[in-house]
Amino acid sequence: MKLCAVSVDLDQIGCYYKIHGLGPPPEELAHIIYERGLARAARLFASRGIPVTWFVVGRDAEHAGNADRLRAVASHGDELGNHSYSHFYELARKAPRDVDDEIARCDGVLRALSPRVRGFRAPGYDVSPVMFDVLARLGYRYDSSVFPSVAYYGAKAMVMGAMRVTGRESGSVLGNPRALLAPRRPYRPASGSPYRAGGHGILELPIAVTGGVRLPVIGTSLILAPAWLRARMVTAALREQLFNLELHGIDLCDAAVDDIPATLVARQPDLRRPLAHKLAAFDETLSFARAAGARFVTLADAATLL
Repeated sequence: MKLCAVSVDLDQIGCYYKIHGLGPPPEELAHIIYERGLARAARLFASRGIPVTWFVVGRDAEHAGNADRLRAVASHGDELGNHSYSHFYELARKAPRDVDDEIARCDGVLRALSPRVRGFRAPGYDVSPVMFDVLARLGYRYDSSVFPSVAYYGAKAMVMGAMRVTGRESGSVLGNPRALLAPRRPYRPASGSPYRAGGHGILELPIAVTGGVRLPVIGTSLILAPAWLRARMVTAALREQLFNLELHGIDLCDAAVDDIPATLVARQPDLRRPLAHKLAAFDETLSFARAAGARFVTLADAATLL
């Protein structure tokens, strides 16, 4: 049985300003990911009968309008996942008490919106043994943070290095390079070693990459890749039992329509593609998955079935 799980990280626009060292975003764009990105993504997947796992930053869900949107998608069978309370990129490096607080605080916010919270994704894909201990204590079923893509890691390292040369500092962090050797398939992490299989109670559901050079098969790469390469990446991902397709809310934003400033567009390549192009790329991807006989499920359901 092939499974395809679509998840959307609802990182607010401020996260991207932080990554690129641009300071705070314009106030009027503070909730654009929920107002535009979530709304478009929800329509896209609901029209195709595809359940979605939405990874939510707790403090964003405390905003009344955002909370209403999350309740709406949860009421239609979608899953709400924990993406920490504050989205600290350095969360894996913080003290155990701070890690516990960030995960538990978001958990409390989400349980007020949906009774079943089963999964976690770390900001910046960077995990630690302490995180798995907290998830186990909270009774979580899975983590989906490991992103074993050499190409993604290398590109991120180059961009962050170039920023330092020009005197700018990224608010993001470069994760643990051990992630590059982590299994591509679902596994139970070894005690004290998140990137090695070994039997921990939490099931790890790695984000999709191809075999060999481990190209990332995520929203950004699907948007930017030429059609021939996109088809090959998706075909490779569908050879696995689980195609864990990760998108971000910004993937469904349109720089021109949504009045996103040129300063961010210049540094965020996917924003240079119009919404129509993005929708076509995602529609093609979903069609490939259906043609391959994949069953669309939430990540929580994938964890149960696996």
